[in-house]
Amino acid sequence: MDELVALVVKKTGLSEEVARKAVATVIDFLKKKLPAPVAGQIDLVLGKGGGKEALAKGLANLTGKK
Repeated sequence: MDELVALVVKKTGLSEEVARKAVATVIDFLKKKLPAPVAGQIDLVLGKGGGKEALAKGLANLTGKK
């Protein structure tokens, strides 16, 4: 998640604290809206030092679009 927060800080100029809250809000939203199998992968992907590339790869694996 830190990599994603850093990307938000870099792209938006927000403080790290605000960016962290924004990222957490989006992640929570996605977990509630996505199907359970996909939502369950979000923490796994981000917990492994994920970021947009890891998240995209994880979603591609789940949807069979490798």
